[in-house]
Amino acid sequence: MKVNFQKMKVGDYMARRNLKLDTPDNIRKALAKVANMTYKGEIDPKTANSITATCNAILGGIRTDEQEKKIAELERIINE
Repeated sequence: MKVNFQKMKVGDYMARRNLKLDTPDNIRKALAKVANMTYKGEIDPKTANSITATCNAILGGIRTDEQEKKIAELERIINE
């Protein structure tokens, strides 16, 4: 999953970034980018909070999927 966001800056410069949110490592990198962009004033804190909440929701889903795979593997081993 990729997230595109943009914001008007001084001089009508349009900031545009792509964030890959498909793995925990990519989510960590995306959150670091968002933090830097917020610090630099490239995005407003409200947008940063929305992106952070989205990242946390996706990360929770990834963790759930990983746990379900581990449980299924353990059940397969037990039933052998």
